[in-house]
Amino acid sequence: MTEQNSTQAISAPAVAPLPKRSIIGYGAGDAANNLAFTTATMFLLLYYTDVVGISAAAAGTLLLVVRIFDAFADVFAGRMVDKTYHKKLGKFRPFIMFGSVPLLLLSVATFSIPQIGQTGMLIWAYVSYTLLGLAYSFVNIPFGSLAGAMTQVSSERAKLASARTIGAVAVGSFLGIFIAPLMKGGENLQPLFTTLTIIFAVVGTGLYMFTVFTAKERVVREVTKVSLKQSMSTLKGNKPLLLLCISSFLFLTGQLAISSIQIYYFRDVLHSLPLYAVMAIVNIFLTFGLAALLPRLVRLAGKKRLYLVAGLLMAVGGLIVFIAPASMVWFAFTGVLIAQLGIMMANMLVWALEADTVEYGEWRTGVRSEGITYALFSFTRKTGQAVGGALAAYALAWGGYASGGAAQSDHALLGIRVGSGLLPMVFAILAIAIMFLYPLTDAKHKEIVADIEGRRKERLDAALNRRDSEENS
Repeated sequence: MTEQNSTQAISAPAVAPLPKRSIIGYGAGDAANNLAFTTATMFLLLYYTDVVGISAAAAGTLLLVVRIFDAFADVFAGRMVDKTYHKKLGKFRPFIMFGSVPLLLLSVATFSIPQIGQTGMLIWAYVSYTLLGLAYSFVNIPFGSLAGAMTQVSSERAKLASARTIGAVAVGSFLGIFIAPLMKGGENLQPLFTTLTIIFAVVGTGLYMFTVFTAKERVVREVTKVSLKQSMSTLKGNKPLLLLCISSFLFLTGQLAISSIQIYYFRDVLHSLPLYAVMAIVNIFLTFGLAALLPRLVRLAGKKRLYLVAGLLMAVGGLIVFIAPASMVWFAFTGVLIAQLGIMMANMLVWALEADTVEYGEWRTGVRSEGITYALFSFTRKTGQAVGGALAAYALAWGGYASGGAAQSDHALLGIRVGSGLLPMVFAILAIAIMFLYPLTDAKHKEIVADIEGRRKERLDAALNRRDSEENS
């Protein structure tokens, strides 16, 4: 390669449109992620309370403790990613290739707790879910970081964000349409969960491998192995990342409260469990509609404004869910769909927002450190998931929930309403308030990327000039 070609290679890959195969491959990776993640967020609390027989309070504490551990595991995984570089596979894909099978097998173990006494089952639950979270960190952190290394164009990143949301929603819709309606008799569900997770292990492996061989890094990095000092320097003073982390923590707290307790809301409050499947079907149409519109909406309004709208939708939907009388099923279901629309939009946008903060850190320090940046972001999201899932379980315990799908008291139904409506509304409002302070607009990000490319070209030109001077001297 000539020196002129080298200059072109530095700038072109970062701005060229992504091949459709790469976008689809990236979406397949998040579908694989959610074979483990969404199955856990949708059904693990129900599995613990109604199948295994763990009390709601004990299950809530378990979810809180393990998910906080997961958050710290994300930071550790981020450092490992920053320290690693493979000449052929790059920085991120080796982790996806070699970590996927252990992750999926641990999902099987998490949903296959043997009847070995209350203490033994609780220990199994803690150990299996902890290991699952650790394995998920070593796959999801590289996967999430990969988007920022595939392109630097906001609209292209919006496509990747849409693709991963489609992959996630496809899995969630399958679970909602075909699996959730079966959650009537908890004591008979163990064979279902074991079989389901085994099938997911096989399918997920194929999806992960598709990602590995199609979603390739294209953004040039001048430092392939980032030191701890360099990692910390890119985080220090990264105000957009800090604010995004706080807002995302709050948003995820509300979202996980919904996802953990929503099946109880349909079954015990509305007495309309089949609507869970209807919601999943509607989610499919909402997802594809948003995925098609999002890149255009981002160009028109910007990611920050759309994120604020998403938070508002979640808050309004949560309020409706909390106040809707059980007899007005259509009104309650409308609230659920409004909240889901907000959640879906925010989850599409947040990954592109996080990738933008990588450039902000590089602009300030000269070092790209996607691993630790995504890890810190994921750390706050995991803590939000921990708090949200635990609050949902504690809302059940506060209400006096009777396990096994039995008739619930009025106070138990109030606890379910609090977890599925009031908590999401409150945390969505808080997330919006923080995001108003977010300074990294799309226009500012475009300026930063241009400045980074300009600095890189200057360094290359200076290096070429020094070489020429040495050759002529």
